[in-house]
Amino acid sequence: MLIDQKGESKSALQIILEEAAGAGVEEFGIVVCPGDESTYASASGALRDRVRFVAQHNPRGYGHAVLCGREFIGGESFLHLVGDHLHVAHGAISCARQLISVAESEDTPVSAVQPTHEGLLTAYGTIGGRLVGGERPLYQIETVIEKPTPTVAEQQLLVPGLRAGYYLCFFGMHVLPPEIFELLDDQSKATGRSLGLSPALHALATRRRYLAFNVAGRRYDIGATYGLLFAQLALTLAGSDRDRILTQLVELLAIH
Repeated sequence: MLIDQKGESKSALQIILEEAAGAGVEEFGIVVCPGDESTYASASGALRDRVRFVAQHNPRGYGHAVLCGREFIGGESFLHLVGDHLHVAHGAISCARQLISVAESEDTPVSAVQPTHEGLLTAYGTIGGRLVGGERPLYQIETVIEKPTPTVAEQQLLVPGLRAGYYLCFFGMHVLPPEIFELLDDQSKATGRSLGLSPALHALATRRRYLAFNVAGRRYDIGATYGLLFAQLALTLAGSDRDRILTQLVELLAIH
């Protein structure tokens, strides 16, 4: 359990669902292992009645999990959030709302990205492209590579305008068109290996206009070492108890 910005105790899943709901999403599909439905239902909080669970009977990777949602999504574009990331906006507009606004105004698929140091590249999908938004941090995606090495990134994923040693890595948040399922299905038929999402996103970039948006906020991988701790600190410092927690942190640092 975590404490959100309002000081309320909630599961990470409930915080994720509430961000999506606050951005205008009305129905939620959650891909789970068979038999885990009741656990996730309990963690969904007040939004439980708007959640449909999709069982992934044959786990073949991240891309396969997305593909499992094909029937639930139908022929609509959709907001995709990963379940092990929390997002804290730099301001009053949530990260999900920022991304959806860009997707609506540009009428195109958009993935959220965050400048990330090369030492962390092997944990994220990374894009190469060029700035097209003028004063807005909006990029035309030309290449997508999953967890590149710094050498590969330097050769193929440099984006003009970023600090040396930094690359645009995925934020765990995408607005995608239904054709992503066709691309994942093609990948599934071509290989018996685990399906990744990044190859399908790269294929999407070769077929149509596909943008990346540097969201005003930060992602926190709660599955990483100390990730849950950092996520909790970020939520707290963005919330109503900021001053009280800062005072206690200073006292804790003084003791140690």
